[in-house]
Amino acid sequence: MVWLLPVIVVGGLFFPVLGYIVVGMMAFLLTMSFFKGRYWCWHLCPRGAFLDIVVSRMSPGRSLPSIFYKTWLRSIVLLAMMSLLVFRLVRTGGNPAAIGMVFVMICLVTTLVAVILAAVSKHRGWCVICPMGFLQEIIGKFSKRKR
Repeated sequence: MVWLLPVIVVGGLFFPVLGYIVVGMMAFLLTMSFFKGRYWCWHLCPRGAFLDIVVSRMSPGRSLPSIFYKTWLRSIVLLAMMSLLVFRLVRTGGNPAAIGMVFVMICLVTTLVAVILAAVSKHRGWCVICPMGFLQEIIGKFSKRKR
């Protein structure tokens, strides 16, 4: 899956409709989380594979500050990212290429944040605060209680 990340973040800059791959992945991972929790993150995530295969070579492997593991911070990151997503989608005016570009840019920016975190801490530092990972955790815990 590591090849999919550059296809989206580089190819998407030239072909914004590639952003719809992100939409498909989000739908798939959120559906999967009802049954497997955060399975996507550790087994299928293209960014996670990129961080493992490429970025881990430059990462110092330092621990993240304990604040990164706090539920309230992860909730703020999730809320901020979802608010930004909705705001940007509303501003597209329904233009399919603009909608695709919203997802390309979110993927690009979060990948840059992931690389910066990896450069100063552990290579999967982003995964601790990843909004999609946190949402998968929430859904996974909720669905286990319902069973």
